[in-house]
Amino acid sequence: MSDEERRDSLADQAAAWVPPWDRPRPPAADTAAASTASEPDEPDEPSKPDEPDEERGTDRLAPLPVTVPPSTLEDLGSKVPLQGPESSKISAEPGAEKSRGAADVPSRPVAGRRRVMAAPEPAPELSDTELRGALEAILLVVDEPVSELVLAQILEQPAERVGPMLDEIAAGYTAAGHGFELRRAAGGWRLYTRPEYATYVERFVLDGQSVRLTQAALETLAVVAYKQPVTRSRISAIRGVNCDGVIRTLVTRGLVEECGTEQDSGAFLYRTTTLFLEKLGLNTVDELPPLAPFLPDDVEELADATR
Repeated sequence: MSDEERRDSLADQAAAWVPPWDRPRPPAADTAAASTASEPDEPDEPSKPDEPDEERGTDRLAPLPVTVPPSTLEDLGSKVPLQGPESSKISAEPGAEKSRGAADVPSRPVAGRRRVMAAPEPAPELSDTELRGALEAILLVVDEPVSELVLAQILEQPAERVGPMLDEIAAGYTAAGHGFELRRAAGGWRLYTRPEYATYVERFVLDGQSVRLTQAALETLAVVAYKQPVTRSRISAIRGVNCDGVIRTLVTRGLVEECGTEQDSGAFLYRTTTLFLEKLGLNTVDELPPLAPFLPDDVEELADATR
């Protein structure tokens, strides 16, 4: 064969040569049959991962279409390119995100967010007439003096209004000449009958029954009121007689109470109660009348004689 024929033959072979990745693969059934016939039976081996693209040729698997539901699309803000009719519908409408209003977006609870409770509305402010009537109604049913703070809390009104209104009510009762009056007692407010009508009230309440304290009880109560806190031994020394029984009577009636012990001797100390102030119509014990006008002129001589 000449050199020219050899070159022509090589050129034809080069032109007819097909790369391995472009060559068609034999059918899977024929390949399996040929491998079964040519090789003996062997135990199964675990499948191996796919070979690189260069070795397996152009027979590559096509990616599967991924479909995302519309709800997920709304959550992502229509920013994820998707396949399918929903994606084409949205992509065909530029500016759809901006054109959609808040009413078109379905409301969903946001996880991890606490509900903010609205603050309770303040109570409506009462007029002066309503406030006056409410205070009078409460004061008619109380069985002990009630403070301005308690009245303000019950009526849900500021204490700055309740105090002046009580003073105004008390002044109005006094100016009108009613048989009762409103005054402070034991740190609060309460309605009392006027002293000039005490005789008629006493006839109605007592009805012939005597509930007065004995002379010894009155003297002991006076010593406790002016010397409190005071021990029983001190009371007995001032009165000159044993007062243990009288003290027990006053404690039982709620006019005197224990208030601790003396630091040196450990004896019980006694003082007057709120009921004592209420019965006398006093706000504090500082309003007790002074003793000097009631003392005899020869008090010093009497004191020396008792020593």
